Amino acid sequence: MDAAEFRKRGKEMVDYVADYLEKIDKRQVFPDVEPGYLRPLIPDCAPQDPESFEDVFKDIEKIIMPGPNACE
Repeated sequence: MDAAEFRKRGKEMVDYVADYLEKIDKRQVFPDVEPGYLRPLIPDCAPQDPESFEDVFKDIEKIIMPGPNACE
């Protein structure tokens, strides 16, 4: 990732966090998932080759942030 892409992606993440904070009052206080729900949804080890920012962000949106929806 070069400096220009780093700046672009950094700005995207700042927007993501700001949007999250603006809507935090609509989120569940406690997730309805069990401890360990995430383990079977992620690889056992890091990839050998870098993944695109888009792919990493999709995983964040699909697996990590939803919590309750990730197990369905």
